[in-house]
Amino acid sequence: MPGPEPRPPRPTDGRAADVVDVFVYVVVLNLFVEYLPAVISETFTLSLLTAVLLKAVLEVVVAVKKRARGRFRSARSTAGKVAAGLLLWGVLVGSKFVVLKTIDVVFGDSVSLGGFVSVTLLILALLVSRAAVRRLLAPAPRVLGPGD
Repeated sequence: MPGPEPRPPRPTDGRAADVVDVFVYVVVLNLFVEYLPAVISETFTLSLLTAVLLKAVLEVVVAVKKRARGRFRSARSTAGKVAAGLLLWGVLVGSKFVVLKTIDVVFGDSVSLGGFVSVTLLILALLVSRAAVRRLLAPAPRVLGPGD
């Protein structure tokens, strides 16, 4: 007897993942606020709003990084590889400054992510934590038994 058909993704699946991402970002951001003096958020509400803004900015950065990586992989000449590599490096480094400037413009002195090093560590921690939680919450693969 065949198993149940896999269900098609529901329209809410993406939004649920986004909400989980924001919750993960709030936890990680508040750990940074607690343990790194350079990272400041005056209130929990500002941490939550910062997490939402970080989610939006990082989604754009990840999309741009994927495109730059695709250009690097598809480049055929050495000059193309070098140009695409510089583009990818520019995105990886420049994105940190974009995050810092965006947070500064939106929240002013009420929120500070420190400098380049602390925001780089924060972004790495956010992305690693998000990936770990997504893996933890992913449905387990169905194991077929002898009667299947």
